[in-house]
Amino acid sequence: MISDLASSLTDPANLVPILIAIAVFATLFTILAPYFEKGDLDARMKSAALERDEIRARERARLNAEQSRNGQKSAGLRSRDNASVRGIVEQLNLKDALADGATITKLRAAGYRTQNALNMFLLARFVLPFVFLLAAIVYVFLLENLADKPLTVRILVCIVVAYIGFYTPNMFVSNQAGKRQASIRLAWPDALDLMLICVESGVSIEAAMKRVAEEIAVQSTALAEEFLLTTAELSYLQDRRVAFENLGNRTGLEMVKSVTQALIQSERYGTPIAQALRVLAQESRDQRMTEAEKKAAALPPKLTVPMILFFLPVLIGVILGPAAIQVMDNFSGG
Repeated sequence: MISDLASSLTDPANLVPILIAIAVFATLFTILAPYFEKGDLDARMKSAALERDEIRARERARLNAEQSRNGQKSAGLRSRDNASVRGIVEQLNLKDALADGATITKLRAAGYRTQNALNMFLLARFVLPFVFLLAAIVYVFLLENLADKPLTVRILVCIVVAYIGFYTPNMFVSNQAGKRQASIRLAWPDALDLMLICVESGVSIEAAMKRVAEEIAVQSTALAEEFLLTTAELSYLQDRRVAFENLGNRTGLEMVKSVTQALIQSERYGTPIAQALRVLAQESRDQRMTEAEKKAAALPPKLTVPMILFFLPVLIGVILGPAAIQVMDNFSGG
């Protein structure tokens, strides 16, 4: 039965309609998916508020430990880790085998900052290679696909598929980090302008960031979340410089790091921050305009091949079609 199913799926008479149906479904899904997406603004803001509470509890626990000099952890610090996943990661020692400082930095850049997110990432990197390998074995050997290929080639295909499964979590995290950075990059100049208005009106940097987070949340939820976390760290961390550095490290954008350096210098030397914010906001807008001009300049070469393949044959047919018809009529009449 499996061989009959495989032969029917690989039959060109059935394969072409299946591929057409998949293409139509993918097109409809791409067009209609944005209309069914639900905004995650409330959930992201709630997550930022929970992390702010965790920072508050952690700093209070540290202060209590320093005052009492007993080094005990606070019992009120909340934990949202999945116990079963954490147990598997600890038993298999996956953190030492599969994670390093760069892994944690990538997860934070993608918006995953909790210990539970790290545990889920490590478990996915451990489990997915076996899942992909099992799927490849079923496809190649049980369904007897690639039967005309040598055994070594089929085994190599299974190994490559397992290797892809091992790096699938990394690709997912990199994709999420890229989307998050793009959202922050687009909203960053507007956020600096709003922060400049707040600072020039006499508002402190913490209140300015909180106000900007409320206003910019509709345009970029990721940037609003980062501002809320920075506000919490400025309120509860001992060294304010660490809070600004964490903002730059979490986003991974040079334009954000330059602003955090200006804020650090303002905190250290007491220099006015308004002029620096004005200059940095203009530089961010100029950089965004430069990137847009680069994309516009690269558009004509990209359109050359589609124009040659699709537009020119139609244009030649429209121009030469009537003349060809007239010539054929003249020859047929003669």
